[in-house]
Amino acid sequence: MRVPSSKKITLILGAELGKLITLPLTWLTLIGTFILNLFLAAAFTSVGLQETAGTQSILNIGLASMGYLQAGFIILGILAACSEYTGGQIRTTLTTVPWRGLQLSLKHLALAIVTIPAAFIIAASGVFYTFIRMRDTATGLEIDTMLAAIAGATGYLTLTTLLSAAMGALIRRTTPALVILLGYYFVVSPLTRDLLPGLKRYLPDTAGSYMYMPLSSEEVNVLTALQGTGILMLWTLLFIIVASIFYRRRDA
Repeated sequence: MRVPSSKKITLILGAELGKLITLPLTWLTLIGTFILNLFLAAAFTSVGLQETAGTQSILNIGLASMGYLQAGFIILGILAACSEYTGGQIRTTLTTVPWRGLQLSLKHLALAIVTIPAAFIIAASGVFYTFIRMRDTATGLEIDTMLAAIAGATGYLTLTTLLSAAMGALIRRTTPALVILLGYYFVVSPLTRDLLPGLKRYLPDTAGSYMYMPLSSEEVNVLTALQGTGILMLWTLLFIIVASIFYRRRDA
């Protein structure tokens, strides 16, 4: 019996969401990232209170933990992609859902559905914590500016998670994927920024940082939030497309 396309999409998406939200490591990763963010926000805010803080620094301090938070979302994306390969469940998935390209696309969509609210809550918690602690120095801070920064941070973490999931689908093993991505984000990228400063704006993490970090008037040759979003989206789509090609052509 032929299943209507709309029902097929709904069923596959529901199955992917079910697998993701029933995976204990999903919630352990998100809860651990949330706790880490509160700890870092408290630490950075305590340092900020010892200095003169204005509108600019409140957002900078509230989002200073982003460089560390991204590790949790990288782990989330890789776990979502690689968890089925650990016990061989991927064979059952591909037997019941033979449309590989559609299944991988909906897996990423399900991951985005879970990641967006989680990323928003985690990013907002750090900013609001800093704002509450430093509210006496927050004169002139507009709510629109704060919400735009939180929305940008949410988008960055979500796209980073999807890119990581695509890398996980390519490699199919959790540990190697973690080593490659964490090695890039925390070792290779910082070195590249120093050695090749002209290239750094087009790296996925650097371009993505312009989505949420307020810019100083002294900064030159920087990207707008829209440009940074576009570059990171292109990187993410590229990885998803490549992952989909390999996913469709090789054995489970």
